[in-house]
Amino acid sequence: MEATARLRNQPTSPRKMRLLADLIRGMEVEKALNVLKFNTKHPSVPLEKLLLSAIDNWKQKNEGADVATANLVVKTIMVDGGRMLKRMLPAPQGRAYRQRKRSNHVTITVDSKVVAAK
Repeated sequence: MEATARLRNQPTSPRKMRLLADLIRGMEVEKALNVLKFNTKHPSVPLEKLLLSAIDNWKQKNEGADVATANLVVKTIMVDGGRMLKRMLPAPQGRAYRQRKRSNHVTITVDSKVVAAK
């Protein structure tokens, strides 16, 4: 049974978050946690917390099941654009430049990998 977790309005641009999301898509959960833990990009910390939340949600749904024996996999991870704060930055000769502070929404789904019986 799959479980999801959502992160809303994370103040990081979606493009930067997608770089990390593409790294862990389809990975086993333990390996994905290690990749995020030792990654130097700043969005790796909230993404790691989100993955841990998805694992805990899976534990809640599947009581009595063990995470280590379930072969949990990051089934889907989606990064969508969130709200955008629009600010003005002073520019020369009385002008102003528009500065867009982007944010994103991340949805992650974990599920146990089905091992084909031979």
